[in-house]
Amino acid sequence: MISYQLSVLPSAIASAQPDRIFVLTDANTNQLCLPLLQQLGVSAPVITIGASDEAKNLESLSQVWTALSQGGATRHSLLVNLGGGMVTDLGGFAASTFKRGIKYINIPTTLLAMVDASVGGKTGINFCGLKNEIGVFSESEAVIIDTAFLRTLGTHDLLSGYAEMLKHGLISTEQHLAELLRFDIVELNRVQIGTVGGPDLDSDAPDNADDYALLGTLIAKSVGVKQDIVTQDPHEHGLRKALNLGHTVGHALESTALAQRHPVLHGYAVAWGLMCELYLSVAKCGFPQATLRKMAHFIVENYGRPAITCKQYDSLYELMKHDKKNTAGTINFTLLSDVGRLQLDQHCSKELIFEALDFLREG
Repeated sequence: MISYQLSVLPSAIASAQPDRIFVLTDANTNQLCLPLLQQLGVSAPVITIGASDEAKNLESLSQVWTALSQGGATRHSLLVNLGGGMVTDLGGFAASTFKRGIKYINIPTTLLAMVDASVGGKTGINFCGLKNEIGVFSESEAVIIDTAFLRTLGTHDLLSGYAEMLKHGLISTEQHLAELLRFDIVELNRVQIGTVGGPDLDSDAPDNADDYALLGTLIAKSVGVKQDIVTQDPHEHGLRKALNLGHTVGHALESTALAQRHPVLHGYAVAWGLMCELYLSVAKCGFPQATLRKMAHFIVENYGRPAITCKQYDSLYELMKHDKKNTAGTINFTLLSDVGRLQLDQHCSKELIFEALDFLREG
């Protein structure tokens, strides 16, 4: 079940019929977002983990398992994951493995989690320097999306989520992609992260309520694109590979930045990955150069360029070879011949991949 109003949470909890409820937050959502649940009368033990992607690890996972065990959780208990993609990924994995699986609900609080991480049943943690290396497919009982949470985000976090929405536009229709490129996500008014107590369900509508309403519509369309694909291919045997567009290069860039202790937001890495993989799409599949130029302009203008040099190309290439959708060490790219026209399991030479990285740095 996917809902777009937080007010349905009590009924979603009741439908799960849990004997105990636990809420998982990170250090930020504990302060900024948990009050919204309390306004709805949800009272439960709270488990709080670190707030960065570096906390998406075995230590945090063990912390959640321990808190569930010490709190008396049973196979009939429920975990409510309140946070961004790190929380929904790790919380979903913790729930799916504790006592061989308990029910969980995702309440994404970032744009990235709303349109990507919280939907589709993928859970997991980072391991050995690789993104989402350990995890399982496990569907949540419900995903509850409310744009009120977005008032706590800064521009960088909004842009991070918007990269996944651009990906959904690229794999769906030219009309959807065009409306995404028209929407001015950067100018959306925001409540700063330091705001005590977070957004208020009962507060007056902000001056840009129409912008939030439009963003809500775009989010619903974006989630619909992903949900349609996941329904047809829940375990990524075929069509679901479409959702990997931009991620083969993107995950390599993200892992490199993490190893250098200068982490980048996931959506920024995906945006740069899209730029590279659209370049590959032009070379391999005849993707329109005009669309590549339009996307590259948008990405560079809003996301800048990654801090990489040509000396890192070989290590980036090796990281791409670790991508989970590869076979026998061969890198399988998801590419496009046009907007909405998928070309799965495409192979590119090392030289062409390096050309794409050149384009990302300098093109």
